[in-house]
Amino acid sequence: MKTTPEHNQRIAKMTFASVFPHYTTKIEKKGRTLEELYEVIEWLTGYNKDKLEELIAKKVTFETFFQNATLNPNAELITGVICGYRIEDIQNPITKQVRFLDKLIDELAKGRQMKKILREA
Repeated sequence: MKTTPEHNQRIAKMTFASVFPHYTTKIEKKGRTLEELYEVIEWLTGYNKDKLEELIAKKVTFETFFQNATLNPNAELITGVICGYRIEDIQNPITKQVRFLDKLIDELAKGRQMKKILREA
């Protein structure tokens, strides 16, 4: 499935704060912890818990969130389908990075081992 410019714009303008509660609900329902969620997000973006809380309070968009992030060099190892989109086929950088995050959180909720989620050897 190809993303449209409208879809990419909608994703970029969504606030991280509006989605974060959905991430926490998803992982906690499956018995995972907030600490694990913070670890996964920090691995991908470089943002620690304090910085994430600051970004949530500021209600930054995903566009700002990822423009200021230091993306993990192994992020390109995140592949597969999420929300009907094959991650490796997404051309728009912000949409792709949001789908990286979605995929990691999905793996966390599904009980995958942390070292596999974080693409460690």
